[in-house]
Amino acid sequence: MKHLSGLDATFLHLETPEMPMHVGSLNVLDLPKGYTGDFYEDAKKFMASRIHLADVFTRKLALMPFDMTNPVWVEDNDIDLDYHVRHITLPKPGTNRQLQQYVARLHSSLIDRSRPMWEFYIIDGLKSGQVALYTKVHHAGIDGQAGVEVGKAIFDLEATGRVVKPPRSRPRGNNYQLGMAELATAALRNTAQQYVKLFKMAPAIARAISGLARPDEKAAEKDAAAAPKKFNLFAPRTSLNVSITNQRTFAGRTISLAETKYIAKHFGVSLNDVVLATVSGALRHYLADNNELPAKPLVAGVPVSLREAGDDTANNQASMILVSLASDITDPIQRLKAINASSTSSKSTMNRFKAVILDDFPTFAAPWLVSGIASMVGRSGIVNLLPPAANVAISNVAGAPFPMYFAGALVTCYYPVSIASHGTALNVTVQSYNGRMDYGLIACRRAVPDITEIGDYMLAEHKLLMELTQKHPAAAGAAPAPVPPKTVAEPSDDEAEAMPVAAAKKKPAARKRAPVKVAAKKAPVKAAAKAAAKPPAKAPAKKAAVKAPARKAAPAKRSPGAAPRAAAA
Repeated sequence: MKHLSGLDATFLHLETPEMPMHVGSLNVLDLPKGYTGDFYEDAKKFMASRIHLADVFTRKLALMPFDMTNPVWVEDNDIDLDYHVRHITLPKPGTNRQLQQYVARLHSSLIDRSRPMWEFYIIDGLKSGQVALYTKVHHAGIDGQAGVEVGKAIFDLEATGRVVKPPRSRPRGNNYQLGMAELATAALRNTAQQYVKLFKMAPAIARAISGLARPDEKAAEKDAAAAPKKFNLFAPRTSLNVSITNQRTFAGRTISLAETKYIAKHFGVSLNDVVLATVSGALRHYLADNNELPAKPLVAGVPVSLREAGDDTANNQASMILVSLASDITDPIQRLKAINASSTSSKSTMNRFKAVILDDFPTFAAPWLVSGIASMVGRSGIVNLLPPAANVAISNVAGAPFPMYFAGALVTCYYPVSIASHGTALNVTVQSYNGRMDYGLIACRRAVPDITEIGDYMLAEHKLLMELTQKHPAAAGAAPAPVPPKTVAEPSDDEAEAMPVAAAKKKPAARKRAPVKVAAKKAPVKAAAKAAAKPPAKAPAKKAAVKAPARKAAPAKRSPGAAPRAAAA
């Protein structure tokens, strides 16, 4: 048996029906040319040969008596693949928006804790002829980077796959669960070890806290220079910061990785700063549509990894920093620089403290207490009154820079599907894959009924930043970079990559709820994915500067009856 750390178990204790704590991904797959088989059956056989490569597929929870402390992971010798790998056929016409709405519904249901905590869904019926793979795994078992390692177990670099050595045969146990006495003894032993570990780390923790209270002069000067001019203890209240229900809405959007890197290099900021600025600009437009944009800057909760290089353990090793999104600044370039200053300051503080951040801590008698408080806080509505710590969660995970295959089918996209929580109804997670930046937006449907508009605003903001690189000189000290090739494609039923700002000019939608409209199909996903993977090309000589679009060039004003546009998949 293996005890869950305090951080891992927190995702179990905070989970409620309104706030499931699993993460996942949505992949659209190109079947091999001329394929005539049953992909669901092939996927099951494929997973049967791979589940031993990652612990998350073969372990389940053993709960402690009376929930006195954290549960333990135990091996499950009877994996029911018919339960874990499921098959869904979309109704006609099988549009991309239907796929994403179905994924949102699947993501809203809790995972069975009596089994290994993962589910895979093979989804066909797409009118493009492709199939989709939706996965979900409980966050108690993995964080974002550990999820990438799990992906290495199930994805291949060639369509023909690789030879996987079968697991060693082990004697099959007869016990479905461990005995009460065995669990209680293990709980007491683990709790004692946690207290000993905490006692040993106490001097280092005290020194770190003292260092934060009285930092050295050089660090103080650096932080003061990098710190944003406007940053408050609490984030401003918005319609995103409410108690949530178990209903979810999801949208995926794709932006060129080469273009994102180009923007970052041109303005002398990090790639993650560009991601934050893209979301910030989108939320500015979204909230301004209904006169909800606060005077104070929005704040993002940004996870940071505490994982050492080469550590692929399937657990959680992460903390979180707060970064100002500088949404009170109108100019996109000044906003980007302010975000860079805030993130630099927050990372500096985290780096001085991360060595003593505990991912394991004593939790004796905590599980039932924390679970009760989480349920009460969510259902009492107190979250609607308290000032939020952050307005939105934004995470950026580095993925594979090359194409991958699942059961012989080409993975064309890799949209993350993360967690919406009480007080933070919107989560934006980004995963890079094969020259793409795939944005996955998940939210409470009641708090954010028009999530596709936020996705469209993100594409427009990215396009604006690209145009501004042609108007503004490169940052001092930044090496000149070749302008990446145009990877802009008009949104279609299967793809909506980096939509131009001009494409967003539409008449305001009527107040009455309109049926979902599907854009005409223009190009298959596979062709778009290949275009995104092309290496950057040099810019043409003396290219005319592109004029920044006027404010009215943003997408149409949000209204309750606005029909969502087709999203990427």
